[in-house]
This record gives sequence, C-alpha cells and structure tokens, in this order.
Amino acid sequence: MGRGAQDQTRQLTDQQLANINALNQQFLGQQQQIGNTLLPQFQNILNNPGLSPADKAALTGQSQGAVASAFDSLQQSAANRTARTRNSAGFADLADDLARQKGIAEGNQAQQNQLAFTNTAFQRQLAALQGLSGLFGVDSNLLSRSLGIPSELLNVRANASRPTNGFFSSLGSSLGGTLGALPGAFL
Repeated sequence: MGRGAQDQTRQLTDQQLANINALNQQFLGQQQQIGNTLLPQFQNILNNPGLSPADKAALTGQSQGAVASAFDSLQQSAANRTARTRNSAGFADLADDLARQKGIAEGNQAQQNQLAFTNTAFQRQLAALQGLSGLFGVDSNLLSRSLGIPSELLNVRANASRPTNGFFSSLGSSLGGTLGALPGAFL
C-alpha cells in the first residue's frame, strides 16, 4: 500500500472514529437526560411503593360496600318474604345467620384488600428496582442487597404473589426443577 493510500485510509478511519464518538456522545447525553428524568421517579416509587391512603380508602370502601350491598339485598329479600307471607317464623334466625355471614365476608374481604395492598407495594418496589438497574446497568439483586433485601426473599416473594395454575403446573415446575438439578448432582 502506498503512502497516499495509507494517509487516505488513516483519514477515513479517523473520520469514522470521530463520527462514532459524536454519535456516542449524543447517545450519552440522551441517556443522561432520560436518567435525570426517570431517576427521581423510580426513587419515589421505591420509597413510597404502596397506594396512597385515599386510594386504599376508596378501594376498601368499594369492596366492603359491594359485600354489604349483597347481604343487605338478602336481608331485604327475607324481610319482603316475611311481609308477603305474614309469617315471621325463622326470620330472626335468618337475620342472625346473614349478619354472621356478612361479618365473615367483610373480614375476608378486608384480608384480601390488605394482601392486595401489600402485593401492589411489593410489585411497584420491584419494578422500581428493575428500572433503576436498567438505568445504571446494575443487577437488581445487587441493588436489593444494598437495601438489605436478600435476593432469595425477592424470588420467593415474587413467586408467592404469582397466581398458581393448578396441580399439573406445579407438578411440571417441580419436576423440571428436579430434572434440571440432576446434572449438577453428578459433578
């Protein structure tokens, strides 16, 4: 290769390198801008992962209202039957039974609400950790450890909050995990 060809190759290489560096600087600037926008949002979600008290109150009111409405409808139906037949025999026992069942149903609904609030908070916190790890290129397990949350706990908690698909799905998962661990047992 002649001296002129080498100089031209060097110039073209330097020009290409300059173009790539300019493009990388542009991407870095955009990444920093996005990071500056998203970082406070992810940190806010991480620090305040749950629903607001107003949202919790609204959801609780709606769900408890639905339970109360169903039992009030049953109570009214029983009262209408008593009035229609003019026979109040068994009405007091039925009213007591409805009140007892309503209390149980409201308690169960309150428990479901609390679990849903906790799962929502956990899922939002996990999403914020994953978002932060995406911004900084850091493993979410490393981030969770820095916050004092063992990664095993995250995995167990994430698996526990997933809906189950039944016996055969569980059997397949267990069998797959066991078969996947077999090669390691022989090493």
